[in-house]
Amino acid sequence: MEAKANGIKVEEDRRPAIPGPTNPMVTPLLTDLYQFTMAYAYWRAGKHNERAVFDLYFRRNPFGGEYTIFAGLEECIRLIANFKFTEEEIAFVKASLSPTCEDGFFDYLRGIDCSDVEVYSISEGSVVFPKVPLMRVEGPVAVVQLLETPFVNLINYPSLVATNAARHRFVAGKSKLLLEFGLRRAQGPDGGIGASKYCYMGGFDATSNVAAGRLFGIPLRGTHSHAFVSSFMSPDEIIEKSLNTSDGSSMCEDFVSLVQAWLSKIKYSSLLRGIFGETNQSELAAFTSYALAFPSNFLALVDTYDVMRSGIPNFCAVALALNELGYKAAGIRLDSGDLAYLSCETRKFFCSIEMEFGVPGFGKMGITASNDLNEETLDALNKQGHEVDAFGIGTYLVTCYAQAALGCVFKLVEINNQPRIKLSEDVSKVSIPCKKRSYRLYGKEGFPLVDIMTGENEPPPKEGERILCRHPFNESKRAYVVPQRVEELLKCFWPGNPDERREELPPLKEIRDRCIKQLELMRPDHMRRLNPTPYKVSVSAKLYDFIHFLWLNEAPVGELQ
Repeated sequence: MEAKANGIKVEEDRRPAIPGPTNPMVTPLLTDLYQFTMAYAYWRAGKHNERAVFDLYFRRNPFGGEYTIFAGLEECIRLIANFKFTEEEIAFVKASLSPTCEDGFFDYLRGIDCSDVEVYSISEGSVVFPKVPLMRVEGPVAVVQLLETPFVNLINYPSLVATNAARHRFVAGKSKLLLEFGLRRAQGPDGGIGASKYCYMGGFDATSNVAAGRLFGIPLRGTHSHAFVSSFMSPDEIIEKSLNTSDGSSMCEDFVSLVQAWLSKIKYSSLLRGIFGETNQSELAAFTSYALAFPSNFLALVDTYDVMRSGIPNFCAVALALNELGYKAAGIRLDSGDLAYLSCETRKFFCSIEMEFGVPGFGKMGITASNDLNEETLDALNKQGHEVDAFGIGTYLVTCYAQAALGCVFKLVEINNQPRIKLSEDVSKVSIPCKKRSYRLYGKEGFPLVDIMTGENEPPPKEGERILCRHPFNESKRAYVVPQRVEELLKCFWPGNPDERREELPPLKEIRDRCIKQLELMRPDHMRRLNPTPYKVSVSAKLYDFIHFLWLNEAPVGELQ
């Protein structure tokens, strides 16, 4: 029996196939050469099918903060659900490796898929912290090794840019509209698409990126540039001047003259007299033309010539003409100058228009600001006081200008049921061995208190029962916690067999909502920009003892001469 679901033909009681990665460049070849050389060496030694466990995690929160947003999981699952080498790819690998490599290895590659791989992960959109595994990947060591580079690649930038977006949202506040305008400055097409997706996940409201809007259902925003304004020379260029009223009951035959009449009224009004003289008529022509094209969504860029002496009066003349015909203008955009001062002066001008001409709501007209904004700029605007309703943010957001990479790592923690540890003179680079379970413990006020890792077979923490939480490497840092709620973090998103039970991959909007809710649960002192309180990451007493036993067991003993 077959059934159809969302246009995908599936057998009854079976899930529809998971589509491939969004980016067609994400294939089994999107990996480092040494993954293939190791895979061959594993195969040559007969170790390739040994069961291995790897943890994917990061060591430090980005941007000087104390939290990170986990993103990129869906693309990892899309990759492994469709992981299969083509003959052309195998031929390329063969040509790239040493000619001494045996043909049997390439036959082995032909048969590889991820049906024997398991992926346990924190849910995408979660707030996460250093050292806690974002993903635990289990499977034949050679296969999982081939997944290392693409997984790290697919998690690194998404988590970094989603965190950057969340930080911008925190500074801007919940009430402001945040628009991602970074496509033209992003690192290539894939960087631009990824930035739009993960900035939306991190709390932005819309994007200018049309391709991302189509791919992911992200709301689109955008109006016009300075080029559109400066392309007009005078109102005489406007040939089609008529405009129907919003209800279609009548027509204004000469909208251009109506705009000019309103400009004259504004210029000689009692509240606005003397604020401006003659405005730039080519700018007025551009605004008028744009309003004729988009009467229901007229938003003008007002800083091409002079904001207060030309842009704002010209905008108001067009907006009042539209209002007379039953339309409501959307607002203005400021792209240069002193944004705090100009937004406040613009708001005063709008309020004067509302009072002078009795147009309800005109004083609350939307003000959007752009112009190389970043966290620091938003914070400065808040301290100065401003009247901006929406921020268009691009370069500093999508390029993650303040930090180039998150620094995810992928470390072997167990093979053939034997725990493994990676040692270093830098304690922050020592890995936490063995297959683990991770929990988030919540306090009486509902805030997360601490994340704790335990051995796989340890009993889980229980609500209302005291548990000792220890710093993984500092013996003096420890505390008892009585959790009021316990949340297990790692869930099975890929059980190997696609017919077995696994967590669903939620739609982007649902992940975004999860991210926003998780951030709201965090204690304010963990979230603040300056000197945030570090969030505690711990291990159980039993795991602490085992880490240090294995450390001493694996570290060579020196000899003094």
